Amino acid sequence: MNAIDLLKAQHRKVEGLFSKIHKAKDAKKKEGLFVEIADSLAIHATIEEHHFYPGVKAKSTEGLLLESVEEHLAMKRVLSDLLDLDVQDETFDAKLKVLQDLVEHHVEEEEDDLFPKVAKSLDKDQLAELAEAMESEQAELEERGNPRDAVPAETERAATI
Repeated sequence: MNAIDLLKAQHRKVEGLFSKIHKAKDAKKKEGLFVEIADSLAIHATIEEHHFYPGVKAKSTEGLLLESVEEHLAMKRVLSDLLDLDVQDETFDAKLKVLQDLVEHHVEEEEDDLFPKVAKSLDKDQLAELAEAMESEQAELEERGNPRDAVPAETERAATI
C-alpha cells in the first residue's frame, strides 16, 4: 500500500462511520460509533502531521499543507467539544454535523488538490516508505488505546510541518 491509498482508505472508513452514526437510534450504538469516529480521526490527523505532511512538503504543496493543519486544528476543537458531551445532549448532533462538514471539506481538498500533486512529485517507493511509517505509528496508537484522548491537548495551535 502507498501513503495516498492508505489515507483514502481512512477517508472512506470515516465517511461510512458518519453515515452509520446518523442512522443510529440507540444511544449506546451511537456512542460506540462516535468513539470509533473520534479514534479514527485522531489517528488519521496524527499520522498525517507526523509523517505524510512533512514527507510531501515542497514548494508546490506548502500552501495546501499549511491549510490542512489549520483544518486539523478546527476539527480537533470540535472533536474535543464532542468528547465532553453525552450523545444524548441536545447539541451533540449539531456539533457532529459541523465535524462532518469540516472532515468532508478537508477530504475533498486533499483528494482533489494535494494527492494529485504528491503523486506527481513522489515515486512509488517514496509513497510506500511513507505508508510504512504511517502504518507503524497507527499500530502504536491503536495498541496504546483510546487515541482520541490526546485530541484535547492538541487544540491550542496547529501542528507544525
